[in-house]
Amino acid sequence: MLSKLIGTGAIAALLAFTGPADAGSLKLGHSTWVGYGPFYIARDKGFFKDEGVDVELVIMEDTPIKMGALMAGQLDLVASTVDEFPIYMKPGIGLHYVMAVDNSKGGDGIVATKDITTIEGLKGRKVAFEEGSVSQFFLNALLKDAGMTQNDIEAVNMAATDAGVAFAAGQVDAAVTWEPALSQGAAAPNGHILLTSADKPGLITDVVAATDATLKDKKDDVQAFVRAWYKALDFIKSNPDEANAIMAKGVGGWLSDPKVFAETLSGIEYIDKDKNIAFFGTAEQPGQITQTLGTALDVWKGFGRIQVDVKPADMIDYDFVKG
Repeated sequence: MLSKLIGTGAIAALLAFTGPADAGSLKLGHSTWVGYGPFYIARDKGFFKDEGVDVELVIMEDTPIKMGALMAGQLDLVASTVDEFPIYMKPGIGLHYVMAVDNSKGGDGIVATKDITTIEGLKGRKVAFEEGSVSQFFLNALLKDAGMTQNDIEAVNMAATDAGVAFAAGQVDAAVTWEPALSQGAAAPNGHILLTSADKPGLITDVVAATDATLKDKKDDVQAFVRAWYKALDFIKSNPDEANAIMAKGVGGWLSDPKVFAETLSGIEYIDKDKNIAFFGTAEQPGQITQTLGTALDVWKGFGRIQVDVKPADMIDYDFVKG
């Protein structure tokens, strides 16, 4: 069964898990990203415990393995971009967004040669991006707005960082990537930033999602998790330097230096309670998350990546963000 969910190659990784956390505790998987720093504030400053929940934070860089672990019940929660979750949904397993984490406001974008000044200018040009990633989603959402499709460009599949390097080396005409590769590409002699996520607010947003089984068995724990997130953001506002040190150490990797963490932080905004409520909206008056998820479903269905018949309303839980 597990091999059907995530592929044979991921089984060994999942065996390291002890299974989902017990009642009163949660296990969350996330990649190395500046947006996930406040999880470590909530852990290290005791906000999770204050709210009555113990949260284990697991760094997992491989998205298919991470999502497979969520679908298989090895993780209670996963943090990732809005668009990625539908790709990994399995028939019979409901998945629900419970909270927004951060919104990209310039941290992601497209770097291009200086003669390309519009999205339409990408037609017939070599554009590097990672297939199946938020970069492909972002690009296709922009192409759609311009009345184009991916068939109008010459797609070159490579990881986001490699895409930036390939652009700087003159191997492609444009690259969809994120910081620091975005700025590095723009610094190339013939490079400039064509467009960033700041021009399309709400399109690249990290959220936390859980399966319907987790929300049934651990509803109070998930609610406590959300409240602790809000406390962590309040702490960051009052103690920015201490917060950056805690977050850099917790997230680690290429963000382990507090200075680098702070610099990267300028490309996103954390989403507090008021912004969460506005982003989610209500069933009667949906917020931006409904539009973003709808665009994601359209894009990924076009590439045959969606395995279940699902609508945005099926995946959005409007209650947890209320705290």
